[in-house]
Amino acid sequence: MNETSLGLLFAALALLILISAFFSSSETSMMSLNRYRLKHLKGTGHRGARRAISLLQRPDRLIGLILIGNNLVNILASAIATVIAIRLFGDAGIAIATLALTLVILIFAEITPKTIAALHPERVAFPASIILVPLLKLLMPLVLSINWLTNGILKLMGFSPDTAGDDAVSQEELRTIVTESASMIPSRHRRMLVNILDLEQMTVNDIMAPRNEIYGIDIEAPDTAIMKQLKNSEHTRLPLYRDDINQTEGVFHMRNLSRVLEGGRLNRAALQEAAEAPYFIPENTPLNTQLLHFQRKKKRLGMVVDEYGDILGLVALEDILEEIVGEFTSNLVEENEEITRHPDGSTTCSGTVSIRDLNRQRSWDLPTDGPKTVSGLALEALEAFPSARASVRIAGYQIDIEEIAKTHISRLRIWPLASGATSTEQNDANA
Repeated sequence: MNETSLGLLFAALALLILISAFFSSSETSMMSLNRYRLKHLKGTGHRGARRAISLLQRPDRLIGLILIGNNLVNILASAIATVIAIRLFGDAGIAIATLALTLVILIFAEITPKTIAALHPERVAFPASIILVPLLKLLMPLVLSINWLTNGILKLMGFSPDTAGDDAVSQEELRTIVTESASMIPSRHRRMLVNILDLEQMTVNDIMAPRNEIYGIDIEAPDTAIMKQLKNSEHTRLPLYRDDINQTEGVFHMRNLSRVLEGGRLNRAALQEAAEAPYFIPENTPLNTQLLHFQRKKKRLGMVVDEYGDILGLVALEDILEEIVGEFTSNLVEENEEITRHPDGSTTCSGTVSIRDLNRQRSWDLPTDGPKTVSGLALEALEAFPSARASVRIAGYQIDIEEIAKTHISRLRIWPLASGATSTEQNDANA
């Protein structure tokens, strides 16, 4: 090497630094690739993705190849740099070569290429795989030998290189992916996807219409009363019961109305014959499960029952779909009767209004992990039935109890507070 010209040595050194930069950038880019995007690109026939996936199937071999190449190149570059420094500076050149080569490798062969690879992994990894795949085949004996030694050490430490990492994401990780994909998914679609993930955490008890709000037909009622219900009904399906809702005998579809009215008169036998058998749902059934049950059983309406068989409420397929896509079958008359907005930002509502419905209509965030109705939320905070008008603060909202019936709170007024107070405060006032 003493007879080699300095120009050739400098050229060889520059080439080795470039090769070292290639190995460094290849390592970072390969490990930074999005595995799900790789699978997608592979499905479209992308050759670079297929090569990258084949290399990543055994990351120990890929890392072994890159490190073998990188270390050989760096050692050779160190030797050449030492020769150059000795020729230029004599014995003092050894220290100079060590310092200079360290800075050059750090800047041009490590930090810069790895930063570029981390920022643009696909643009670096896919072209690099063209070289890495045949190079791995060429150096496979050496790679396997070194990996055999390193894998043995890993096994002694309790790690198995043959066990691939689990690429599956958890529900919370998937939620984060969806919420942070603002640039790719419209906000409405993101909300729908998040709502689908939330179905598992909700039960039919959370969205059902309570039994006191079930609009059904008592088949023991007079003909005139039943005909009035049929003509004025805003629902397509009506439960048929005898005296009490717990005695539900069927569900009548309004498309069969012409079959039960003969010459303007009610045919009770035809009414009961046209009704479908009632479908009962346990109260703790998750919404995602119930959605599948509706699909498999070809049902659109079910009666929610408790462990004793008593009917607690009613849930329809549309109720579950509204939890996903938002409200699309709203009853404006009913909304105006139960929920009234005021110019000062407050809202007056009936005590039986569902917290979820109120949150959805007003874009609020009242807690839904406890009581299902607004009155239940207020009573839980008060810890006693109020004997007079009262106010309570819950999770950044002030709830004023305005009307009290004998056994329930009939009307409340709610204000969102400027500061999100989370503590509960009570202030009783004279009625």
